[in-house]
Amino acid sequence: MPLYKMNADNFEAISETSFSDLKLKERDDLQRLLRSQIDVLGDDLYVLSEEFGDWEESKRRIDLLAIDRQANLVVIELKRTNDGGHMELQAIRYAAMVSTLTFEKAVQIHRDFLVSQNKPAEDAKDLILEFLNWNDPEEENFADDVRIILVAQDFGKELTSAVLWLRDRDINIQCIRLCPYNDGGNKLIDVQIIIPLPEVAEYQIKLKEKEKVGRKVNIERHNLRLLFWEGLVSIAKQKNTKHGSIKPGVYSWIGASSGIRGLNFNFGVGQDYAISEMYIDRGNSEENKRIFAHFDSVKIQIGKAFGDQISWERLDSKRASRIKWVGQRGGYRNPESEWPEIQNEMVDKMIRLEIALKPYLDSLPLPK
Repeated sequence: MPLYKMNADNFEAISETSFSDLKLKERDDLQRLLRSQIDVLGDDLYVLSEEFGDWEESKRRIDLLAIDRQANLVVIELKRTNDGGHMELQAIRYAAMVSTLTFEKAVQIHRDFLVSQNKPAEDAKDLILEFLNWNDPEEENFADDVRIILVAQDFGKELTSAVLWLRDRDINIQCIRLCPYNDGGNKLIDVQIIIPLPEVAEYQIKLKEKEKVGRKVNIERHNLRLLFWEGLVSIAKQKNTKHGSIKPGVYSWIGASSGIRGLNFNFGVGQDYAISEMYIDRGNSEENKRIFAHFDSVKIQIGKAFGDQISWERLDSKRASRIKWVGQRGGYRNPESEWPEIQNEMVDKMIRLEIALKPYLDSLPLPK
């Protein structure tokens, strides 16, 4: 089906073309562009390496190796063909090969990648921690799973049948179609997730997360952070906030979108501290700092509306910025009898932070 350009009097069809007709190459064009703008495939991805193949007795290389916000590894395979070839078989092999990757090894891999991009290699560890919103490495929570993303102009029936079969067996694999169009010399790309269909994916994810959390509660009943987040989410639900619908996890933070991509309201907890914050990361350091400056210019008004001390962290050495409140009552290592007091304060401060920031969120010159 063609795309349409809407004119004053009619819809003008823009016909689909092919990457070969547009003279776009797989590695030099598609891979290069996605490497630097991976949010085209999803805003929860961060590229660790390109053409990764650091294993013995194999010349195979992963087009792009990434991580997601849950610290899962993500194998991304690209084809500019209209049937995908046998890319699902390649990707499964790659997923198996990287499944034992440790956090420290990921830092080493990313350091090499940064060198190849003429960027400071010493930033590798901090960049990964920043993306994951971790204060320190959490080796036990790193690479719990490996996701696979297949990207092509189109996919044949054999490949899609195989992908659906793999998904039925709990392999986290998806197909993203990049449809090229030529509009009078302008190259357009229509990005479509075809497996799983978006309307089906959310339901499937909820079912799987429910099963996963149930297993974690049974197997890791002493996991204090999971129990802590369950209590906080319950309080948030009672107070009818957006965080009341979040599925608790075992990580050091949970968050909900502000309604603007890359601006999230996050809770964080450590052994002896608690945080309510707005975290700013739209994938571009300069844009993040401009957004931070927008709020910083009215921080007196925001502080008065919030009614308590706020920490303004521009984070010049990092890509993201944050505006946060830090609680002094303790964290998840406090006795469980003290948790409700800590959790109630965190939720109340988040409510006040959202109210204080809302007028200036609404005036941001950005698409919602």
